[in-house]
Amino acid sequence: MYSTFLIALREGLEAALIIGILVAYLVRSNQKKALPTLWTGVSIAIVASLAFGAFLSFTSANLSEAGEQMFAGTTSLVAVVLVTYMVFWMKRIARGLKSDLHNKMDYAMPLGKIALISASFFAVAREGLETALFIFSNFKTISTDSSPVIGLVLGLAAAVGLGIAIYKQSVKINLGKFFTITGIALIVIAGGVLSYAVHEFQEFGALPGEDSYVWNWVNADPTITTLLSGTIGISTKISWLQLIVWAIYLSVTLRAYLAPKKVLVSNA
Repeated sequence: MYSTFLIALREGLEAALIIGILVAYLVRSNQKKALPTLWTGVSIAIVASLAFGAFLSFTSANLSEAGEQMFAGTTSLVAVVLVTYMVFWMKRIARGLKSDLHNKMDYAMPLGKIALISASFFAVAREGLETALFIFSNFKTISTDSSPVIGLVLGLAAAVGLGIAIYKQSVKINLGKFFTITGIALIVIAGGVLSYAVHEFQEFGALPGEDSYVWNWVNADPTITTLLSGTIGISTKISWLQLIVWAIYLSVTLRAYLAPKKVLVSNA
């Protein structure tokens, strides 16, 4: 529940802020008539994200055991790469995101409705498709009860509420700190998804060490299992290779993410 809530909150708020920037651009430039067109692009992006999530679930459910292991391992690995890239990307372009979106709208508006729909679609779909893939992979690492779904719904609801409140300027939060902290949390969650990917590849036979466990709590308390898998993504049963890959990923990625930005000093 905790990890899906955080993923939905972080990614949902990013999408909400993007939509808010686009809506504010049209309102302040006296182009409110284009709002329905904008919302058409946003709606298509949301439907496409839901369809992508459904496609992943349907495909996974209809594969053979070996096929599902390879599919789960591959999608989890892709999710980790994509989320890691997006976390660093957001850190790098956060300050210029507003102007970048305005420039895209300036380019799209004179070209007509199709261009505006495309601009709003791609601005939101990037977040939506990434979220669908990451949540699908995260679902695989945690318990199969209803708590992950509850976390997802609560996270999206909180993201929409915060997005509306920020747009209406009824609440102010330090977005820089928010995205930095949630970025760290997403990297930790991605580490758990990566560990799960290694596990699936081990079961498939593509990686060694499936039966070489660091620990294997056969009768682990369900509460502990849910807490571990729902936060850091580490199971009560983990191989040495899983633990090593998890530790290397976290240490390297967090160090790079938290490294201070280099300031270029001119000697002129």
